[in-house]
Amino acid sequence: MLLTVITQIGGIIYLITLAVTTKLKTKAFLFRSLIFLSLYVVATYVLVPKLASLFGRVKIKSTAFVQPHSSFYSWSNRNYVTKELHQVLQNMGKDLSENNPGIQLVYLDANFPFLDGFPLLPHRYHNDGKKIDISFIYQENNQLTNAKPSFSGYGIFESPLKGEVNQINECLNTGYSQYDFTKFITLGTVNPKLKFDEIINRNFLNDFLAEDFVQTIFIEPHLKTRLGLNNEKLIYHGCGTVRHDDHIHVEVK
Repeated sequence: MLLTVITQIGGIIYLITLAVTTKLKTKAFLFRSLIFLSLYVVATYVLVPKLASLFGRVKIKSTAFVQPHSSFYSWSNRNYVTKELHQVLQNMGKDLSENNPGIQLVYLDANFPFLDGFPLLPHRYHNDGKKIDISFIYQENNQLTNAKPSFSGYGIFESPLKGEVNQINECLNTGYSQYDFTKFITLGTVNPKLKFDEIINRNFLNDFLAEDFVQTIFIEPHLKTRLGLNNEKLIYHGCGTVRHDDHIHVEVK
């Protein structure tokens, strides 16, 4: 069950592994592990990308301007989207890199390759190929960088400043204890000196908002105000999900 929750196909691969090792009459842990890893690698990198097209999804292509924050998002099959969203990502990544040489569009969780409605936990909405989480852009020593503040890409927040709307406290104080849950899945702070760059994040978000295929972007109200953004596609997601001041959530039509 855990393998299925994390990778979608891992549970099936494990059952196949059990069948193979039972047939071979061996229960050796090392041998079983090698069989599982071999089958999983072949499935993830050879079979799944081909089968995903039957479900209207494609694997996000890594390029000089579009990259996952961690290889985890690739080998766990959490990097599948519709063709429309894939094209948006490539367009945005190319524009970002051309305007800011060396800077990449860095994505986090997208969707699994198969079946609309299959949950990509712990997310509430990533279940149809049309959603993706994208990292903010930071600077270090006054220079733009592709580095992110946490190992997972989640959980290091750009919290409200004094005088800004504090939706986070409002949600937490009204019983939505999961609202800042992502602080527990940072997997470690790796770049504590990074600074949120308001100018490039404003431009980055405006470019997404200008894309016809983009339908919705989730971001916390205080960042919407701080960045001076005003667009009907920018929607507050409500207290029932998690806070969005450590990344942005993009949805396409």
